[in-house]
Amino acid sequence: MPRFTEIRAGAVALVLIGTAAAEEIPPEPGTGTLARTPAVASTDMVVAANPLAAEAGARILRAGGGAIDAAIATQMVLNLVEPQSSGIGGGAFLLYYDAVSGVVTSYDGREVAPAAVAADQFLDPDGAPRGYLDALVGGHAVGVPGLLKMLDRAHREHGLLPWPDLFAPAIDLAAAGFRISPRLNRLIEKVPTLRRLDATVGYFMTEDGAAKPVGTVLANPRLAETFRLIAEHGVEVFYSGAIGHDLVAAVQTVPINPGRLTTADLAGYQARIRNPVCLDYRGFTVCGMGPPSSGGLTSLQMLGLLRRFDLGRLDPNSATAVHLFAEAGRLAFADRDLFIADPDYAPVPVAALLNRAYLAQRAALIDPKRSHGPVVAGRPPGITGGHWVPGTSPELPATSHLSIVDRNANAVALTTSIEFAFGSALMVRGFLLNNQLTDFSFVPTRDGRAVANRVEPGKRPRSSMAPSLVFDPDGRLMLVIGSPGGSRIICYVAKVIVGVIDWGLDVQAAIDLPNRCNRNGDTDLERGTGLARIGDALEAMGHIVAERDMNSGLHGIMITETGLIGAADPRREGVAIGR
Repeated sequence: MPRFTEIRAGAVALVLIGTAAAEEIPPEPGTGTLARTPAVASTDMVVAANPLAAEAGARILRAGGGAIDAAIATQMVLNLVEPQSSGIGGGAFLLYYDAVSGVVTSYDGREVAPAAVAADQFLDPDGAPRGYLDALVGGHAVGVPGLLKMLDRAHREHGLLPWPDLFAPAIDLAAAGFRISPRLNRLIEKVPTLRRLDATVGYFMTEDGAAKPVGTVLANPRLAETFRLIAEHGVEVFYSGAIGHDLVAAVQTVPINPGRLTTADLAGYQARIRNPVCLDYRGFTVCGMGPPSSGGLTSLQMLGLLRRFDLGRLDPNSATAVHLFAEAGRLAFADRDLFIADPDYAPVPVAALLNRAYLAQRAALIDPKRSHGPVVAGRPPGITGGHWVPGTSPELPATSHLSIVDRNANAVALTTSIEFAFGSALMVRGFLLNNQLTDFSFVPTRDGRAVANRVEPGKRPRSSMAPSLVFDPDGRLMLVIGSPGGSRIICYVAKVIVGVIDWGLDVQAAIDLPNRCNRNGDTDLERGTGLARIGDALEAMGHIVAERDMNSGLHGIMITETGLIGAADPRREGVAIGR
């Protein structure tokens, strides 16, 4: 079986435009979408969820580094300044595009379950699923972190600068400190799990238990020292050395939900190369991350289901456009919930789920004037029996995405996570540990049949992360995109791709579009964006409509004949920096 899919692409012509950074205007939750001016550049571009992180990546590019080098530097600073979303205590998926060979390589740095996990890991003594917030705190839900092993592998294969150089921006900033942003302050204040463990309370809160105020300089000398050790000694100091020893001890001895992770689990972790999943959409080739993430496959299914409809003739925010998009999501999520899990444990029928005839058959269920309501998974070609049953996993949003294009037109789309906001709330040597095991189905079996995404030793939990690359009809890379947002990531990324291809929008305008999503239930409309005006029309078509805060963090780069267009989501505090 091939370990990668080759996508051939021609050279991208770049013409000098200038250097710019998108405005940083983070809205308060629920205030709606704010339009931004995109950044433009001619040489390279970094788009990330925090200006300090994006500047770290840009600094590496200016020093002669490539896209992988810049991604590592950006991620390390994100670990410091956006600790609620990602870091070395978690995992990630990365797509790398090599402009010379035209090859897309798909890296899997997803966490894995310790060898000692049990099938009833997330059930209470009566056999009922535990409460999500109770299950995630402490060590019980900590999976073996995969981020560093994945980045190390990508760097050995594609890096240009020495490994230690990539940690310098984060080390300097962790030692000196950074100012707490309004968004970080709000999350410290409202996330209840932070108050249950002493280390996080001491770091993030004042003596009277309040969130440290906006503008407070927050230094993290312990993280600076952790980064120095990894920079000097490589990732083995994390997986087999002193850092790993402390990590395992913290998981096993934490007073709330002690976990089962061992030094053997940590030392045995391997980053994987997976086959990207790709689909033709109106002559464009869209590629995403394959299983164990459901993000690429499900967003591609949505696009494949929408091929029979002329979306380009519709207003993006019309009831008809939202209806069709929601119905496509409904069908795709039904398949996702049944079929997608770690392919090493539950074979995923990738080709069958993307089969053009199968998608056309499923698309025929979409009535342009009436909602179907909840649907069951389809029967892709070659699938003969009901081997699996759908599971349940909360998969709440707390993730980050960065997009990078370097001076040689190589590109990175990296989505990275510790799962819930501030992960397990368990802090070791200055970084937070993930709670990714709660991305498994809490219920392992139903009616005597297994759930594909049930917890098992050594297994990777299903994800919805969807780093994506889009190639134009001539095979040239034209879009790098991805987002945080839990399972709604799939809708967010699909919205941008439809916005660019069907509605002719630039990447910033496509990101700015109000979010909409259906995960085979309610049709969610982004609160405060004006989409509520079509709520009555959607309800008349049979939808159950819910207005929600849909806090995407879409970060993308569009490659055009005249240069690079970088776009950061106005719903967060990210920025695009190029030259």
